[in-house]
Formats: sequence, C-alpha cells, structure tokens
Amino acid sequence: MHAESQSARKIEPPGTFLPAMGTGLRLGMVGALFAFVVGGCGGGDRQDKNEPSGTFGVQVVRDSFPLSQHIARQSRLRILVRNSGQKTIPNLAVTVKGFSEADPQKGLADSSRPVWIIDRWPKGGDTAYVGTWALGSLAPGATRTFEWRVTPIKAGLHDVRYEVAAGLNGKAKAETSGGDKPTGSFTVRVSGKPADARVNPATGQVVRKEQ
Repeated sequence: MHAESQSARKIEPPGTFLPAMGTGLRLGMVGALFAFVVGGCGGGDRQDKNEPSGTFGVQVVRDSFPLSQHIARQSRLRILVRNSGQKTIPNLAVTVKGFSEADPQKGLADSSRPVWIIDRWPKGGDTAYVGTWALGSLAPGATRTFEWRVTPIKAGLHDVRYEVAAGLNGKAKAETSGGDKPTGSFTVRVSGKPADARVNPATGQVVRKEQ
C-alpha cells in the first residue's frame, strides 16, 4: 500500500509569506500573471487595500500525499485546514512548492521544469500567484479542504512543501497555536517503473497493485 503522511513533518518556515513564483505547473497562469501586473500598474487601488491586518489562528487537521508514487500514475495531495481562532480568516490560501524544480542550465528563459503535472487543483482557488491557491473566507471553527490531483513525470526523490496563509498579501498572517507558521512537507519517491496491474476478468476493470 502507499505510505501516506498524516500530520506532516514541520519545515523551517520562511521569513515572510511570498508568492511561490515558478513552483508548480498551472494552466492559464501566464494570462493571470499578465492581468495582475497590468492591473497593478498605474493609479488603481492597491491589491491589498481591503485585506485586514492581524494574526489568525490556523490548524492543519490532516494532510496526505502518497510517499511512494509511479511515473504517469495520478495521485492526490489533500490538506484539511481549520480556523482555530476567534476571527474569520479573510482569504484562506495554500502555497505549494515542489511540483516543479529549477533547471540548472544557464541562459534559459524559463528554468522551471515540472516534476508533477497538475491535472486538477482546488476548485475556484485560482490566484495571480503561481503555486498559490485561495478558497476565500473561513469562519471560526470551520474547516476547508484543499485537494490537487497530480501526475508525476520525473522519477527520483522529491520534496513537496506547503504553507498556509490567511491572505494573499502578507497583511493577514496565519499562525498555529504554538505561534508558528502552519507548514508541512512530504518526501516522495517516484519510481520510473509503471505500477503493476491486472484486469479483473469479471468486470474488465484494471486493478493496480499497491506498493
């Protein structure tokens, strides 16, 4: 069976919450980024004008991602987040780093190379930041699930990290009960061999052998 991480290990939290540019493969993100840049130029309102400042309590109730995967076989990353504070979270967001990696070759116009293809991301969660998804406000005590369906295309050992935020612009900050940033990570081994499979003669369904 796949090994799955429940309550992933802590990672060293970054100093500030910043958009994870270049992390993850997103359809249509070039257009979204262009719109964001154009909208941010000139005399328009600041994007963070309506984002409240403050700290908001967050608990990662559960997370899971298979730690053993196979090339071209789809897997799911799930993160269940709870508002553990007394205030409504303005815009619950998750940034994922590790769906792509930087190509060391110099002189490339785009050095980002996918490790996983993102087949489906949290519905309605698109943002102007590559690698960041947001699902709106969350009332105290309520929970919300972020889910991605991804297909690995590069074999090897890869790290996937995530960070939860209370907004997109850094004014609304998410914090655990211990005063840390809510983060997690998975170390995933992707096999270059296809998963074992057989056909059920009774139903004709392809049954894959879990490893």
